[in-house]
Formats: sequence, C-alpha cells, structure tokens
Amino acid sequence: MKDLQELLDKNKAWAEGIKAHDPEFFNNLAQQQTPRYLWIGCSDSRVPPTELVGLQAGDLFVHRNVANVVVHTDFNCLSVLQYAVEVLAVSHVIVCGHYGCGGVKAALDNLNLGLIDNWLRHVQDVMRSHEGLLSKISHDAARLDKLCELNVIEQVLNVGRTTIVQNAWSRGQELAVHGWIYGIGDGLLRDLNICVANQGELATAYEGTVVVGG
Repeated sequence: MKDLQELLDKNKAWAEGIKAHDPEFFNNLAQQQTPRYLWIGCSDSRVPPTELVGLQAGDLFVHRNVANVVVHTDFNCLSVLQYAVEVLAVSHVIVCGHYGCGGVKAALDNLNLGLIDNWLRHVQDVMRSHEGLLSKISHDAARLDKLCELNVIEQVLNVGRTTIVQNAWSRGQELAVHGWIYGIGDGLLRDLNICVANQGELATAYEGTVVVGG
C-alpha cells in the first residue's frame, strides 16, 4: 500500500526525457513562471489541463475543484485568481468544464454524498436558474451535458463579477475570461462562445450567447 516507487520511476524517466530534448529546460523553468493563461477546471482525473492544450510546464496557471465552480466566498479560488491576475498578469482566464461531469450529475440528480453536497448546491443554483430550458430536454445524458455547459457559462460570469477582475478592467489591464468545455469521449475542447473582456461585455454576456451541443 505504501509503495509508490513506480510513480517515482516514471517521474525520473519523464525528467530525463525532457532534459535529453532540452538540457536547460529545468534551469530556465526554475528562474520564473510567466504564464499567459489561468485555467479554472474540474478536478476530474481525466481532464489534465496542460496536456489538453499542448502546453509545457510553466505555461498554464491552474486551479481545479469539483465541477469547476467559482464562488465568491472561496478564498482558495480567489487567491489563485488574484495571484494570476495581479502578480503573474495573465491575459486570459479559461473556465473549462467537461461533458458527463460527475459533480454536475450529482447536483442534477440531487444525490446525497455527504460534505460535497454543500459545494454542489452552487451547481443546483445554476440548474434552478435554467429549469425551464432543462425541463424541455427529455434525454438524460443530453440534459446533463446542457447543465455542464450552463454551469461553465455561469462560472465565467462569476469570474467577471469578482472584485479582482473588476479592478483589473478598471485599471485598463487586458484580461479576457473564456468558457470552454471538454469532451472526454473524443478529446476535443469546445468554445462555448462566451468571452468577456470588459464590464460592458459582462453586462450583456447572456445576450446572443450560443451554447454548442454536446
């Protein structure tokens, strides 16, 4: 149970492979990190952010939680967001959900799982806000995927409403917040056609937003 040598061996092989390709990679990486992107995604083990977009270590600042939720009382998420925006000066915040999300499904089915039920109330708030739309979808999997999309859109707006992003826009910092969703079944990311880059766009974000199908 305590033996994790396999993982250590894989790490060694990975590091040696990187150095064989670029001997100075880790020396350069240790000097600084200058990512252009903050990724806010789900904790699901099948959704590895850096790997999905083909970036290298140091290129993507990452925050992950169950169901990629952005809550204004979550100081973990807000601290990551503030550091990314104010210290690293990222240009883009990407909120990325994924189809078939277990957290979103638990919220949709109103499952009793324990402590996490309190966290998933935020997803249920999204569900209630779009109850009319969701009730028109008869197929369970399609309804789940639609809620996954709607949840991403809601979290994009939540990011834009934070004082961190509002202050960045007020001081003229270029910062765009995007909503994406990932298909585990095909490995493809999809742009949900919501991007807010200033307070005016945030105010009208829902207007004309087209949510792509799963």
